[in-house]
Amino acid sequence: MHIGLIIIGDEILSGRRQDKHLGKVIEILSARGMQLAWARYAGDDRPLITRTLTDAFASGDLVFSTGGIGATPDDHTRQCAAAALGVPLALHPEAKELILERMRDVAREQGQPYEPDRPDNVHRLNMGVFPEGARIIPNPYNKIPGFSCGHLHCVPGFPVMAWPMIEWVLDTHYPALHGSAVQQERSVIVMGAMEATLTPLMEDIERRFAGIKVFSLPSVDHPQYGRHIDLGVKGQQTEAVDAAFQALVQGLHALGAQLGPEVVRAQ
Repeated sequence: MHIGLIIIGDEILSGRRQDKHLGKVIEILSARGMQLAWARYAGDDRPLITRTLTDAFASGDLVFSTGGIGATPDDHTRQCAAAALGVPLALHPEAKELILERMRDVAREQGQPYEPDRPDNVHRLNMGVFPEGARIIPNPYNKIPGFSCGHLHCVPGFPVMAWPMIEWVLDTHYPALHGSAVQQERSVIVMGAMEATLTPLMEDIERRFAGIKVFSLPSVDHPQYGRHIDLGVKGQQTEAVDAAFQALVQGLHALGAQLGPEVVRAQ
């Protein structure tokens, strides 16, 4: 199962706020032996978000969406998820109770009476209006939940809320995927090489070794190695990685390549 991330908000695309989600989600996944396959950014445009979520549902991927689940005019994720699924919106009963509980907490903290029928509090219940059939994602910060529909999981844009909610989803619903993307890598620095010259060798390695991917990371101005390529192989089976790497090195020697240090890493 591929894992995707959708980051929603005009403020990200305009530069008013810097995105913090992409790097953190990669970190959260990596800590569980998982890997992000794709990411998309979308502004606060309802047709665009609907198309993006429609693609996410159709992909069958595990997808996290951050932002746009509030109840202000620029929040569209809840409505777009319902439109993408072709289902109505409905106030989730458990979400309603959590939002009411939050209202009681705020009233107590401020020394004010608890007034659930006050217009602003009634409006807050809209934050629990999700696509019909949705499941809630608990919010440890302020109790206002996110929601899941199938493998799409929608959380707030606030990092302090979104990140623990994403971790909860992964640990609660996808423990079987933990460790699914752990790979071994072996690479070597190839000095002064051109990728076009090495491409036939790279294609040959992938053809000969099932489950192995070859990667090529060129650099033109490295302070130590100058122009070079970090050329290597990666895969889930250590034995296959080792065998493919040895074949790669042999092929480089046959081409007369000048080799630098080797690197072994797990990711």
